[in-house]
Amino acid sequence: DVSPVVAGLIGATVLVVSVSVTVFVWTCCHQQAEKKHKTPPYKFIHMLKGISIYPETLSNKKKINRLRRDKNGPAKEGGRGNLLVDAAESGLMGPAKAPDGAPHVDQLPIKVDYGDELSPDQSLTPGGSKTSSPSSPGDDVMLGDLTFSVDYNFPKKALVVTIQEAHGLPVMDEHTQSSDPYIKMTILPDKRHRVKTRVLRKTLEPVFDETFTFYGIPYSQLQDLVLHFLVLSFDRFSRDDVIGEVMVPLAGVDPSTGKVQLTREILKRNIQKCISRGELQVSLSYQPVAQRMTVVVLKARHLPKMDITGLSADPYVKVNVYYGRKRIAKKKTHVKKCTLNPVFNESFIYDIPADLLPDISMEFLVIDFERTTKNEVVGRLILGAHSGSAPGAEHWRQVCDSPGKAVAKWHSLSEY
Repeated sequence: DVSPVVAGLIGATVLVVSVSVTVFVWTCCHQQAEKKHKTPPYKFIHMLKGISIYPETLSNKKKINRLRRDKNGPAKEGGRGNLLVDAAESGLMGPAKAPDGAPHVDQLPIKVDYGDELSPDQSLTPGGSKTSSPSSPGDDVMLGDLTFSVDYNFPKKALVVTIQEAHGLPVMDEHTQSSDPYIKMTILPDKRHRVKTRVLRKTLEPVFDETFTFYGIPYSQLQDLVLHFLVLSFDRFSRDDVIGEVMVPLAGVDPSTGKVQLTREILKRNIQKCISRGELQVSLSYQPVAQRMTVVVLKARHLPKMDITGLSADPYVKVNVYYGRKRIAKKKTHVKKCTLNPVFNESFIYDIPADLLPDISMEFLVIDFERTTKNEVVGRLILGAHSGSAPGAEHWRQVCDSPGKAVAKWHSLSEY
């Protein structure tokens, strides 16, 4: 026989458990139903030959494994050359400060015979541009055609762009008599959506078959948008070669009745159309007695939005010092998270004899830090012997003519 008290406790326990289970099951079912009807929060979906890739759901481990596999395999995804900075070289959060807070001091190997040896960057040419090779596309060279399609998903308010293939690309690698093409795409004028295809190795007739879906674009705004395709050829040891570009105003495209397939001629790139890369403020001071150059990276402003979501960037600055064309020192600042107007205020000191100043150049690279992929250069500034701009040359002249005085100036960043 069970006493009434025990029976009551057992009954109450069973009732509580039953109610709890019922509430838990109902909550799970309700959340599952909401997920089915909820619009995905992603800015775009990348579909590669029918396989959807959600960048936000890829774990760090998967991305790192994919990059390693690409390095060892015949094809290398990303294909940015020197547009991308190796994560192993750039580090995760920049250089560690000394315990006493003293600035970094670099002793330059001035007595070494540098000769004409070029660094792997091979980046210091007048104007900061890469020297064109004989195989680079010129005015009289056909650059080929690009085939793509445009569609619109009305229920999800999504623009769907499929980069299909290219034909008749020029030879960019004279050794293999071929190219390693890939395509970067940007939606203008906002430039918030920046995507790219994978690299296809050793082909002049690449078939990409990659689909990019951009959410949150009202159909009424399509007439104001322009699709910008930049066709490049990957270069393992230098900056990637720009083959050409295709500009497609959507004002003349009507995807309301279905997918619209287009083929456009690839034209030589118009440098004047390049977007602003922002500005960087640096201070230089040369002490002739101590024969030391003090470089202070102060701050940057109006940097372009580099994240896929178009929200922000995680910039840092890498400082390369060149003697002639030989890089002899490199340093970098800390990463400033989620800002387009970072304040660095970090200084570096270099021992440079006065008689070598005419042959010294300083390259400032503003780089967007990426934790899971390779870092991308936002913009570039060169001061010194190889400065290609009048403000840069004037800044360096003032530093050399005003010993002991710190000269700070703002400079517009150029494309790298």
